[in-house]
Amino acid sequence: MDRYHKGSLAVQERVGVRELAEHVGRSIGPGIRDVAAAFLALQPHLVVGAADGAGRLWASLLTGAPGFVRATGPDRIAVRGGLPDGDPLAGALAAGGTRVGTIALDPRTRRRMRLNGTLAVTAGGFAVTAEEVFSNCPKYLQKREPLELVAEGPGIVRRSGALTPGQERAVRGADTFFVATAGAGGADASHRGGMPGFVEVLSPTELRWPDYPGNAMFLTLGNLALDERAGLLFPDWEGGGLLQLSGRARTEFGADGSRGVRFRVEAVVESLHQGRLRWSAPEYSPANPALPDGPHRGSTTR
Repeated sequence: MDRYHKGSLAVQERVGVRELAEHVGRSIGPGIRDVAAAFLALQPHLVVGAADGAGRLWASLLTGAPGFVRATGPDRIAVRGGLPDGDPLAGALAAGGTRVGTIALDPRTRRRMRLNGTLAVTAGGFAVTAEEVFSNCPKYLQKREPLELVAEGPGIVRRSGALTPGQERAVRGADTFFVATAGAGGADASHRGGMPGFVEVLSPTELRWPDYPGNAMFLTLGNLALDERAGLLFPDWEGGGLLQLSGRARTEFGADGSRGVRFRVEAVVESLHQGRLRWSAPEYSPANPALPDGPHRGSTTR
């Protein structure tokens, strides 16, 4: 099995982690183990990344009572229900054959699991036949507890091609977001976390964040090396709202060995849907790096 495509291999070689990546990559496979199936059955959230009908990448959030996502076979999960009306990926998740990346993240335990594959439409929602299943370490995951389900909500609040001042503040205050990418192996959805302010707003249409040391696979940066399309999802954990961005991203490699990703915004969707789940204030991960001091941190000027 080829665990990595040429984009990930190129980044691994550049960073000097090919041997470590090969070791870590042995955990990637199409099978859903019993412990993974039990983990999925407890989750009230599932993040899904995919391309919409126009080819734009988005990351979306599905919410349901625990058990709405479950393993139904050694390489297959079933998801009951779908996305709220107006979500950018509602159409893609209703079309068989869509390549999707999913991530189930549990803020209560700082555990996460990724499953990528191909979607099939079912009577009550959809199913995904897995091609890649693996877990990630708890680095940069903030701990939270669920508080309540909120029944009411206006749905889609705003669509635009750039961030509003309020949306800029939300991005600067974020300690967690999800990123959807696509490459030779299909779609992928991954997590990024850090202290509030780790995502910089350079302008209403440009963001930047550091690429912290992780599992050495470089699946996200590898995808971006082949395909600049990306979708970001910023959850408002305490209020339950969602900020979804679609655009293009590229990796910047510093002479000192640091890495960052610069993202250009092309489309924005802000929503506050019915049935959203509110969470407690975070207990920050002890792995979160301290932010560098500087007068331009988070500035909207270039």
